[in-house]
Amino acid sequence: MAKLPFTNDIRTLRFLAGEMTQGDLGDRVGVTRQTIAAIEQGKYSPSLEVAFRVAQVFGKPLEAVFLWDGDAD
Repeated sequence: MAKLPFTNDIRTLRFLAGEMTQGDLGDRVGVTRQTIAAIEQGKYSPSLEVAFRVAQVFGKPLEAVFLWDGDAD
């Protein structure tokens, strides 16, 4: 499986938000804990809507949560 062309800081942001669990974040975003875990680990690319919802939960712009690295091979 190819590596996704972006990384994210969700784990760090959860920790800084009072050690929010993956399940808590999933509940707030409308996805499962497993989906949050897969996104964090770079195994799953979230929809644009989910990405914006994650950023909104943390009060951050999308670029502060997800970093695009599409030029890397």
